[in-house]
Amino acid sequence: MIKYDKLWITLKQKHISQYKLVEYYGVDRAQLQRLRKNEIVKTLIINSLCNILNCRVEDIMEYVPDDKVSNS
Repeated sequence: MIKYDKLWITLKQKHISQYKLVEYYGVDRAQLQRLRKNEIVKTLIINSLCNILNCRVEDIMEYVPDDKVSNS
């Protein structure tokens, strides 16, 4: 599972609010909601966030193995 917990930490460190992402940078509210729920988001959004925050992908998301998936 891809988790976006690091995004919220990075936003805080960069002093950028979710409001500013939406109003100033044009990030879609629905995509932010999907990020909050660790749901599938467009790679375009990930790219935009990295540009806005001047960070790497690893600074906003991480892979966490899903216990229910088998490697067969």
